[in-house]
Amino acid sequence: MEEVTSSPASDDSGPARRDRSNRSAALWATLVAVPVTLAVAGFTFAKLAPDTPAAEPSPSASTVRAQSTTPVEVPAPALAERPATVCRALVSQLPATVRDLAQRPVTAGAEQNAAYGDPALTVACGGTPPVVQPTDEVWSVNKVCWHAVQEADATVLTTVDRETPVRVRVPKRYEQPLQWVTPISDAVVASVPAAKTAPSGCSA
Repeated sequence: MEEVTSSPASDDSGPARRDRSNRSAALWATLVAVPVTLAVAGFTFAKLAPDTPAAEPSPSASTVRAQSTTPVEVPAPALAERPATVCRALVSQLPATVRDLAQRPVTAGAEQNAAYGDPALTVACGGTPPVVQPTDEVWSVNKVCWHAVQEADATVLTTVDRETPVRVRVPKRYEQPLQWVTPISDAVVASVPAAKTAPSGCSA
């Protein structure tokens, strides 16, 4: 009699079942691994990608202090031809704002004076150089040497290393007065020639 051998294809308890289970597990592992790999790759790219540098904020209506627009009263003594020329050059280089103080009009000498904010920080070009005593302190700010005098309601800073003096009056309301002359120092360097001599405390 011919012997008939049955096929194990319908047998779910043998190696075939384990093989299907293994393939199913591998499929699920692949499905899970792909999104994770993509997420990790995206995170790595984000970490390695160069950051875009933040733009330097510029003064705007939201950053400039509210202030009066009334012209600021300042003296305007007559200047010799050379200082007058230098002062016009300085005024043309002054910034539109000093930190968060917007420039204001002045009552006299717009070619040699400027004002900012309320209370007004004033800039006056020309006049008599300050007398610097040996014991006085001088301060170098952005390559400009300043001599400070304390008044009741302001600090007056005057250049002592320029051929034409520049005087900045910083009201007491504005703390750390040297910080307020930083942008003005840049204008001084650009427009007012250095003096032949300067106090010993001024850096070269």
